[in-house]
Amino acid sequence: MPKLSIITITYQAEAYIERTLKSVFEQGCAEEIDYIVVDGASKDRTLAIIEANKAQINQLISEKDKGIYDAMNKGMQLAKGDYILFLNAGDTFASSSTLKNILRELGENPDVLYGEAVFVNNDGESLGLRSEVTPHRLPFNLTWRNFRFGMLVCHQAFIAKRSIAPLFNLEYRLSSDIDWEIQVLKKSQHILKSATPICTYLMGGASVQNLKRSWEERYQVLRSHFGLLPNLINHLVIITRGLIFALKKRGKYW
Repeated sequence: MPKLSIITITYQAEAYIERTLKSVFEQGCAEEIDYIVVDGASKDRTLAIIEANKAQINQLISEKDKGIYDAMNKGMQLAKGDYILFLNAGDTFASSSTLKNILRELGENPDVLYGEAVFVNNDGESLGLRSEVTPHRLPFNLTWRNFRFGMLVCHQAFIAKRSIAPLFNLEYRLSSDIDWEIQVLKKSQHILKSATPICTYLMGGASVQNLKRSWEERYQVLRSHFGLLPNLINHLVIITRGLIFALKKRGKYW
C-alpha cells in the first residue's frame, strides 16, 4: 500500500504540465507514492507530454469531466495511498527533497499535514511565501475555525488522510476546495504543520481569473459552516484587512 497518492489534474496545460511531472519524478520515493494524472480530454499537446512520461505514472485517465472538482473526485476515487495530495498542472513541490520530508512527517500519523506554499509566476520565479504575499498568516495549530476569514491553506499544501476525505461538492465551481478542507479538518484529531514549505503555487489559476464568482462561492461556503451573522461580520474583517493590505502594497493585493 503506497503511503501517499499524488493527484495531478490537467486540461489544456501544455505550457505547464511538464514542470509538474518533473517535480514529482525528481523526488524519488516511487515505491511510497501512487501518482495519478487526470486529464480532461485536452486538445493541445498536454496528453502527448503526459504519454511521453507514462512509465513513471501509476494511473492515467483522459476524458471529459464536469470541471476541476469533478476531475479531482475522479483522482480521489482512483487513489490507493493512505494520504492524498493534489498537485495540479503548473504546481510543483517546493524543493527536490520535499517529498522525503513529507513522508517522514506522515510517519507521525497525522490526519492532516499542512504547510506553506511559495507563490511563483509563469517563469517559475518565486514571489514569496503565501503568508508574505497575501494577508493569510498560517497558524501553527490549525483548526477548521481558522477558515472563517477565507482559504487559509492552499490545497497543494494540504495533505489529508484518505479515510476521512470526502468527495468535493460539485455545486461549487471555484471554491469547493475551501469546503473540502473545512470538512476534513472537522473530522481530524491530529493536525500537523510541516517544518518546511510543501509546494509552489502558480499564480493566475481559475479562481483568480474569475474573482467575482470565486468570492460569491466563498461567501456561500463560509456561511454554510459559520452561520449568517458570524459570516457577515467575518467578511467585513476580510474586506477591511484586504484593503489595508493592498494599501500597504501601494494598491496591489497580489
